[in-house]
Amino acid sequence: MADGIVLIVGGTSGIGLELARAYAGRGEPVVLTGRDSARCDDIAATVDGNAAGCALDLAKPEEIASALEGVGPVRRLVLAAIERDENSVRDYDVSRALRLITLKLVGYTEVVHVLADRLTDDASILLFGGLALRRPYPGSTTVTTVNGGVTGAVHTLAVELAPIRVNAIHPGIVGDSPAWAGKPEAVLEAVRSRTPLGRLVTMEEIVDASMFLLENGAVNGVNLEVDGGWLLR
Repeated sequence: MADGIVLIVGGTSGIGLELARAYAGRGEPVVLTGRDSARCDDIAATVDGNAAGCALDLAKPEEIASALEGVGPVRRLVLAAIERDENSVRDYDVSRALRLITLKLVGYTEVVHVLADRLTDDASILLFGGLALRRPYPGSTTVTTVNGGVTGAVHTLAVELAPIRVNAIHPGIVGDSPAWAGKPEAVLEAVRSRTPLGRLVTMEEIVDASMFLLENGAVNGVNLEVDGGWLLR
């Protein structure tokens, strides 16, 4: 096993947590972050393998350096933290918009900045975006904008940090994720009917695609959409 940890920012729930479990199951040392220290530690304790928690709030980028003090070296860095925000132009909430933009663009970038000198020579970085960039909906203006920012950040970071690899994954609607598993059946069926696979993608499939982007040494500067073909219809 190579030296260095797997750091998953936003690893206390959903796909981030499943990715933490997958790497820990391979014998990799994993650090997962969330905003609450006690919750991070509690969730890390449920992960089979070598896992630890670290409290970190991406919406407070000025505190990220101190939060990550002593973390590293880092072999795999995953920036999976998200916040779901419906913020329409007609009822625009500036504070909510600024929080999401800060979290997803400034916060993501500050984590990379803080850890740049602690990345191993064979390190790779994965950012999480989303398909609101390609398929916007009422209230998605901020989400769509930050997902566009993620796409651009992958390109600039891959150039600036070379030869360290940087990629992004843009999941579609993930049927068994915490955000979607409890949706009304009629809502889920409407999405399935537009998806050529005839079903929704799963968290396991997003984890598998994430690990491909992190582990394949030839993949760099890629924004990978994983949606079962949903955007085709």
